[in-house]
Amino acid sequence: MDSSLLEHSDERLIKAVLAGDDEAFAQLVTRYKRRVFGLAARFARDHDELEDISQEVFIKAFENLGKFRHTAPFEHWLTRITVRVCYDALRSRRHEKHHRALDDLAYEIRDRAAEARSESRELRELLAWAMARLKPDERLVITLMELEEKTVRETADLTGWSEANVKVRAHRARQALKKILEASDAR
Repeated sequence: MDSSLLEHSDERLIKAVLAGDDEAFAQLVTRYKRRVFGLAARFARDHDELEDISQEVFIKAFENLGKFRHTAPFEHWLTRITVRVCYDALRSRRHEKHHRALDDLAYEIRDRAAEARSESRELRELLAWAMARLKPDERLVITLMELEEKTVRETADLTGWSEANVKVRAHRARQALKKILEASDAR
């Protein structure tokens, strides 16, 4: 069909739509649906999104048809609407991805924190179990030096042992604790 005839035909249909003829708009949709779909398909992720974009294009065209100035062919005007709707969809998708990424990150942090708390609880329980199997002086030196992070001198002052004795007891207590933990792994 000659493009000038198509433009005249488009003008006739647009006037009919503005006069309240919904069937005339359906004819415009039928005429340009393939063009809108073809352009939108370059931007849509899937068929559902393609349908949504195309529907949005025709809704905007219908709502703004009174603003069409007839300075360019209807097809160009509709193409500009299609491009804007596609651009908005892309921006919205990026915004969704950003929020989805933040939500995913929040869930991942929450899950890792829960895992860490669980592991931490298990490790505390294992340590308490192993510490209960140490001799009292071994438990004391491990508690002061490893858990409370006291120095050899501070431990000696607190226990009344010499610094050399603290070092020897700490070494033996660590070895005993290591054996207990290794034995628990062997089970």
